[in-house]
Amino acid sequence: RAEALGANTFAFFTRNPRGGSAKPIEAADIAAFHAECARAGIDRLVAHAPYTLNPCAAKPQVAEFAHMAFSDDLQRMEHTPGQFYNFHPGSHVGQGIDVGIGKIAALLNEVLFPGMTTTVLLETMAGKGSEVGGRFEQLRAIIDCVQLQEHVGVCLDTCHVWDAGYDIAGDLDGVLAEFDRVIGLGRLHAVHLNNSLNPCGSHKDRHAKLLDGCIPPEALAHLTEAFYRVDKSRSRAQGGAGLGLSLCNEIVQLHGGTMQFESRVGNGTVVTVELKGGRV
Repeated sequence: RAEALGANTFAFFTRNPRGGSAKPIEAADIAAFHAECARAGIDRLVAHAPYTLNPCAAKPQVAEFAHMAFSDDLQRMEHTPGQFYNFHPGSHVGQGIDVGIGKIAALLNEVLFPGMTTTVLLETMAGKGSEVGGRFEQLRAIIDCVQLQEHVGVCLDTCHVWDAGYDIAGDLDGVLAEFDRVIGLGRLHAVHLNNSLNPCGSHKDRHAKLLDGCIPPEALAHLTEAFYRVDKSRSRAQGGAGLGLSLCNEIVQLHGGTMQFESRVGNGTVVTVELKGGRV
């Protein structure tokens, strides 16, 4: 599917999204996977933890599953070095936001290990119920408590931040500036680009397709431009990992089939980038 879209990245679940054990990894499968990715030009992967992984759970059995799945997934991720592992920070279920933040950070300190090549991504959330991560400050607080902070980044979900109250349609520059001030754009490594079925600030977390939802299509078009610039402004040689943003056909349709904007390259030269049918 990613290859058909002309993508250089894709996301996948490490196991059943609703939890459970994962199939043992075999050497032959690893070799075949790497060969297919090389052939298709896919060099960036974003693994997603199961939805049932709640790092700040109150029930012991739920917390035990979170530790087991997280630890196991990070070991498995080392078979595809240098990639991303995305997870929802979880819900504190009445324990309080500070307790939730503390438990998430504690789990990260238990499962992250020196020498690992994977970057773990905290996902921005909608702030539904007792969710942690509906404010940038909450993600920053988690990161501040992690010992191996160089292995922690953020995945920005456009539906989630919109539902959380960040007006990415009316004040995109302001939202990105706030993200940079609180967390730092250097920690933004992935984007879940999607629309929302609900108005800004609804705290509902109901996703919609790109062209169907309450976020105006022109706002999502501006988002693709902004994230493309962020991606290109920090090369891997400068220590950045890149967003791995796939500018596929559906995104370019937001621009009427063609997407053109200026981008500043490494030597300071401003060039015009034109995308047609999802390709530069």
